[in-house]
Amino acid sequence: MDKLLLVTRNFPPLVGGMERLNLRMAESLSGYYEVRIIAPEGASRYALNDTVVRHAPLRPLWRFLSVSAWLALREARAWKPDIVLAGSGLTAPIALAAARACGALAAVYVHGLDLAVPHPVYRALWHPALRRLDAVIANSRATAWLARAVGIATDRTDIVHPGTSLPSPDRAARARFRQLHQLGNDPVLLSVGRLTSRKGLREFVAEALPKIVARFPTARLLIAGDAPAQALYAESQSPESILAAAHAAGVGGHLLFLGWISDDEMLADAYAGADLHVFPVRDLPRDPEGFGMVALEAAAHALATVAYATGGVIDAVGEGVSGRLVAPGDSDAFARAVIALLEHRLPEDRVRGFPARFAWPRFGEKVRAALERHRTGVVI
Repeated sequence: MDKLLLVTRNFPPLVGGMERLNLRMAESLSGYYEVRIIAPEGASRYALNDTVVRHAPLRPLWRFLSVSAWLALREARAWKPDIVLAGSGLTAPIALAAARACGALAAVYVHGLDLAVPHPVYRALWHPALRRLDAVIANSRATAWLARAVGIATDRTDIVHPGTSLPSPDRAARARFRQLHQLGNDPVLLSVGRLTSRKGLREFVAEALPKIVARFPTARLLIAGDAPAQALYAESQSPESILAAAHAAGVGGHLLFLGWISDDEMLADAYAGADLHVFPVRDLPRDPEGFGMVALEAAAHALATVAYATGGVIDAVGEGVSGRLVAPGDSDAFARAVIALLEHRLPEDRVRGFPARFAWPRFGEKVRAALERHRTGVVI
């Protein structure tokens, strides 16, 4: 069996979409390769039982990068992988150096922000390494465009959208969640994700939520997430600042903060208990939304999404199928779309059908096919 070395800082026990994706990528590719992983301390608790994990300290960043580079070069010389894959652009230079040390394919899975980070040092050192990689796999059409914008050759780039699990419906989940949070029959909007400036919750509660509450006076916004602590480049919006904006707009009493939900079953209950997922991502050129996995996860639980049509969100929400897309920054149109879907919900079967094409096994197959195309020239 061929060998693949995955080098990533985005891996559990850190929490977030990139971390879940890298875990799933390692699991999926282990069916085709013998996989070893270099990741932050604690990662071995989440990897498959027979997967070898080499740990690097998470903090500070320079120490993670230096230790990871040393570990990767050691693995390259002793284990001689056939492919060295960076889990994001952050570890791309490490993957490149390790691959060149053993004659392996050098590849990266990029997410969007890792191509757009404005820091001059990152642009001066990381972008040249990204351009020299043999294979660049982008998570969306928008991210592939960013790759081309920094000079990565089109013939080295593939698009493989992130995947999602396809759970069986749990008919008791809605009542269970609503009873737990005393929601009764109130219209419930749900937001899931890190509280960054890009996610736009502060703007949503100030500009769109008052219009929604005017139509549905008992509507509630449930917020599952917290401010990022280890993001590569992201400004946070604290719960306090979001709540202050809501109070200033007269809708402070309509918010409920759930904190970060790391348990899959509890998050599934939240999706089941809500009436609509809101994803008011802002259009920020220096902080793009690479895909929007949470919209795909919501659809897998039959929960439709209203989102701004920016970045990779366009790939993650099926217009009229799994939700509605509105022009970036148009809070009036966003509110109207929310009201329309609360009044006339999309059919559950239609919503749930959209993410079927993104199932995790298909994700693994497509990543492998992209890697092998660049390694052997053979289309799988």
